[in-house]
Amino acid sequence: MLARLITIAIPTYNRPDYLVLCLSSILDQITKDQIELLEITIFDNSDNDYSLLAIQEILNKNNWIRYCRNKENIGSDANIAQCFNKANGRYVLILGDDDILVKDGLKWLIEKLSLNDYGLVCMRSYGYDKDPYEEYPRMAGKDAVIYDASQSLANIGPAITLISSCVVNKTLLRGLDANNFIGCSLVQVYLNLSALVASPANLISKRYLVACKRNNSGGYDYVEIFVEHLGKILDFYTKKGVNHKKFDRRMYLAHLPFYIFKQRCIRLEQSENLKRLNKRYGSYALYRFWLKPIASLPRPLALLWGLVTIFLGRIFYGDFIRGIYFLKNKIKVFGHW
Repeated sequence: MLARLITIAIPTYNRPDYLVLCLSSILDQITKDQIELLEITIFDNSDNDYSLLAIQEILNKNNWIRYCRNKENIGSDANIAQCFNKANGRYVLILGDDDILVKDGLKWLIEKLSLNDYGLVCMRSYGYDKDPYEEYPRMAGKDAVIYDASQSLANIGPAITLISSCVVNKTLLRGLDANNFIGCSLVQVYLNLSALVASPANLISKRYLVACKRNNSGGYDYVEIFVEHLGKILDFYTKKGVNHKKFDRRMYLAHLPFYIFKQRCIRLEQSENLKRLNKRYGSYALYRFWLKPIASLPRPLALLWGLVTIFLGRIFYGDFIRGIYFLKNKIKVFGHW
């Protein structure tokens, strides 16, 4: 029997200031009667003492928080895997070190998980540039419990790839070793989908509960990871009864246009991207009309069409504010032709 209700595990690497903000966002919400329900662990990949020094005072005041420093940098995949494998909570939230739980997010999570059992809980996230509290979208929506894995995946959409949005029921995944998924850069997706199919009930919040720092990661091929690798994972779960056609449609209509648009802005070569995109989505007629032109048209036309698709895609999937925000802040790209 797992001892705690929730484990919040934070994998970190050389980002002490963000780690402090992340931890503070949790601790500022905790009441005394909630401490016994929580396990907070930090798994540090850092090659220096800066992260530990930054949070030492927090650890001294909260000696129930567990800090683990890896002997060497084991990589992001392995660090995320050990966050899950070493968790002692019934539910596991792997929270990125540069992400935060917004006000009342922890209260909401504890209340929901105390009252019902779910396979996967997905909390809606938003990106911020400078201040996560000032930039909070202030939108509220109803929570939804969905009793179909395919429909749950379609509703969760790209958030299935975000470690900080998804809370996994570990009691349903006994014997699962997350180390088996190292090497794909998407360990969390295997965990999330395994939980999704293990329970008929999955909870999706329409309220913004997690804030993520924008433009704070990189060093990888976005299309390779989120089209090719993710596609292989989804195909694997097709054998377990998960239909991902609606998820695919959401990806090429409302998620991928933005990233291909960004690549065209910096004049990144698209031939390899087109091969991967065509292989994954080429059978969808709407893809050929909607997303493919952003990668294949001459750059001025591609950027113009990119603006249209990004705006309409976000509107279509219920994110009007993000659509307006995008047009307001990104249309200036035309000045850099």
